[in-house]
Parts: sequence; structure tokens; C-alpha cells
Amino acid sequence: MSLTLIRKDPHTFKTLPLFVEATPDGLSYQGFGQPLNFAEMLERRQAVDVGDSQRFAVELANLGVSVRLTLSWRGRDYWLLVRQRRQDRGDVVLKLISGYVPAQELNLPLLTAVQEVAEECLLETPEGWLTGRFGETWLPTPYEHILRYRENVQFRLSPLSGAARPVRCGQQPLLERPRAYVHLPTASLQLVYDLNLQLPKEARQLSLYHADEHLEGEQLVARLDRARPDLYLIPLEQGRPTAELLTLQQGVLTPASTRGLWLAESFAAQDGWLVRDEHIRWKDWVSQQNLRPTAPKQSSTGAPPGMPPKLDAAQPG
Repeated sequence: MSLTLIRKDPHTFKTLPLFVEATPDGLSYQGFGQPLNFAEMLERRQAVDVGDSQRFAVELANLGVSVRLTLSWRGRDYWLLVRQRRQDRGDVVLKLISGYVPAQELNLPLLTAVQEVAEECLLETPEGWLTGRFGETWLPTPYEHILRYRENVQFRLSPLSGAARPVRCGQQPLLERPRAYVHLPTASLQLVYDLNLQLPKEARQLSLYHADEHLEGEQLVARLDRARPDLYLIPLEQGRPTAELLTLQQGVLTPASTRGLWLAESFAAQDGWLVRDEHIRWKDWVSQQNLRPTAPKQSSTGAPPGMPPKLDAAQPG
């Protein structure tokens, strides 16, 4: 049975549409017009066409952020992916931790990104849930009225390598140099931050869970479902992903099936500043990246592999 963590009124969310200019050397954006609530933003997320992938000026529906989060666990690194049923696109994918940037944070989307980590990536130990810090900044504890967070034990977020081409809000370069792409099917600008999550040494028997807001009637609701943790790990070898998917529960890594699995568009091919695909099959991404599985490991629990999400046969792609 799932646990309701929070309920929100979606009308309290406000953002701005964007005007985006790109050249081969960099990209800049700025908000314009009247604020949009959540429903109005979704209505504007209609496909746009851009002729030149390197040089263009276009109006877009919104700014989004994603975090390619690298977890360091017992001497090895893993990318964290979360499962999401995307109601506005009619699919189920594994994706990076991500969210929409509100109007007041358009000039500091890094703040939105680290808040999304706190809201979506839930780390449980037998003594309680972990809070986090980014540098000297404490991350919020959005579910403290429901979950028992540990005191004096935190995980730490830190930036990894930034993108080569600069991204600016107006004339101001963004901190930590995120990768940027314009997603044509949803008329959105997406920023991808590369961050590391370092666990405290006290974090034993760790379990990972995903909590994500979705519309239920007139409310945005986030739930924790222990039967479906919905947070997955891709092991890295010398900084590169492998063709393997795992879950982590009570300190035990367990292989997860990749049959019928789809990844979100941030894993699809990028042409200049543009991404044209809605999603990509796991097997196609593995083939394009020329990935290989790591040496097989026996689960210490003997538990069967977990089943990751897959699209219904009736879905596009």
C-alpha cells in the first residue's frame, strides 16, 4: 500500500514561456509574456520546428531541468534513473531526475535541480531517511511531516564536469555549465546538470525509492510505494555506462530486466542543440553507445530480477 507524502494545488505553480537564441558557440534564454500555471504550460507544450540545429531563435513553452546523478556506493559509481508514467506524452520511461523550473528560479535553475533531487530521490536506512547538502546549502526535507529524517547524517551533492558550450539566462552564464537541448516535440528547453551524490559512511543497508508528483483530479500528489521503488541504477566502468540495470534495497544490488524498456529523450541522439525523439528503446541506446554488460554477479538474496517499466504495445515508437 502506498503512502501519500504530499498534496499540492497545481495552480500555485507559475512559470514563463521562453525566448531562446542559439549559435554554434552558445545558447541564451529569457522569460517573456504573462506567467503560466501548470495547465497553461502543458497546453503550450506542442511540437515546434527548427530548421537549423545550430543557429536559431524560437519561442518555447517552458524551461526544465534534469540531473544526471552519479551515486558512489561501495567503491563503484552508478547513474540513477527513475521510472515515470508521463501523462502528457502517454508513455512510461526511465529518465533522469527532472522537473519544471518556476518563474522565480529561471535565472538560477541549479536551485530547482537540487530541490528535485531532494523531492524525487529518497534514501532510506534502518535508522531513518537521509537529508542532503549541496556545498554549504542544505537541501529541503519536503516530507518531514511524514518521514523520519536522520539528524547529523547527510549525503552530499557536488558538481561534476560541465558542458563545453555555455548557456546563459539573458547575459548571465549559468552556474555549473549544464548541457542544454531544445526538445522539439514538447517545445521546451531542457538543462542537464551533472552531479555526484556522496553517501555518508553511516549509510548502511541503503534502500532507494522514487517519489514523483502526478495529477489526481485537481491536485498534484506524490506517493511512496515500497512495492515499486521505481529507482534504478546503471553501473559505470571508467566513467562510462554499462548495459546493466540494477535496484538497491536494504544494501543489496539486484539485477533488473531490461526487456521492453524505454528511456526518456535525454538519452536519444542530440543534433546540435536539438533533440527530436520522444524516447528511445533501451536496446537501441545500448547499441548506439556500444555498451557491454559488466561481469554477472549473483544476488546475495537470491531474489528474482526486478521488472522495469515498458510501454504498452499500443504506444508509439
